[in-house]
Amino acid sequence: PTPAPKPTGRKGSFLVIGDWGHDPWIHGNVRTDHLQRTIAAQMLQKFKELGDVKFILNLGDSFYSTGITSKSDSKWQSRWRDIYAPELRSVPWYSVYGNHDIYDDSGCACGSSDGSQCNQLNYDINNKDFFYMPGVNWHKEHPELGIEVVALDFNDVSEHPCSYGQASKCQSTCYANLGARAKAAKELFDSRKASSGQPNLVVFSHYPTDYFRNRHTDMLSALKTGPKPITFFGGHRHNTDQGTASIAPNKNWVVGGCGGWSCDGGNQGFVVGEISSSVKTYAVLADRGLCNQLTNATNPMDVEQVFV
Repeated sequence: PTPAPKPTGRKGSFLVIGDWGHDPWIHGNVRTDHLQRTIAAQMLQKFKELGDVKFILNLGDSFYSTGITSKSDSKWQSRWRDIYAPELRSVPWYSVYGNHDIYDDSGCACGSSDGSQCNQLNYDINNKDFFYMPGVNWHKEHPELGIEVVALDFNDVSEHPCSYGQASKCQSTCYANLGARAKAAKELFDSRKASSGQPNLVVFSHYPTDYFRNRHTDMLSALKTGPKPITFFGGHRHNTDQGTASIAPNKNWVVGGCGGWSCDGGNQGFVVGEISSSVKTYAVLADRGLCNQLTNATNPMDVEQVFV
């Protein structure tokens, strides 16, 4: 008889992507959605291989170039459901806002400072027609996995957070809202770090740790220290690597190379997290040659770099 597989001690796994929602009209140096679709296919393959993916971390900039305007916006279908297989959408997509997601989301930019009017919010984890995002800052414990997930909104560190779309029409309100949400993000992180009942924290935001060198500098030291291991994920920069400000002995990634806007480097792909008593992470990358093929622009629109 075939011997039973040896137990791995793994309790489950998750995938991480960011900056993926390609727009065919306004984009950076990635001219088509071919890279996004290639990475989506690789995600599906890895999802099936793992067999125990519990959720997907979505680091934002889900809908280039200016977000969605409602739950009925056609981009939900064309940019997400039509590209990521039903299997990938059979688990919750734990999400945060990126700067591009805010621009034409008037409720998010110009509404309540707590983000309760943001159009991507979805409080029902079983409603997988949309992302799971019960607030712009939120957390969820997974006792069965031994982790707590903490989602943080630091969109006030963006290079130009309120400069486009509907956000540009309410700039003072938008800036105030993002400042209030960032303050709430730091308070939530400090609270969960101190009081979480789980042995591991998985923390994510749209921004990689190097963005905390100039703003919210206390986050860098807070991410480095105990009392329990922290694995941090940020996006925004369009590459997938660990070349960010160190939070050692804790781990951290930038996962912005998912095909939506541009190739800022050759590492385009996603990250896998395998959960046992700790969280093991590694990248799955697309063929580096795809960036060269897809960024050989011949039309001025193909190299339009309107915003990061």
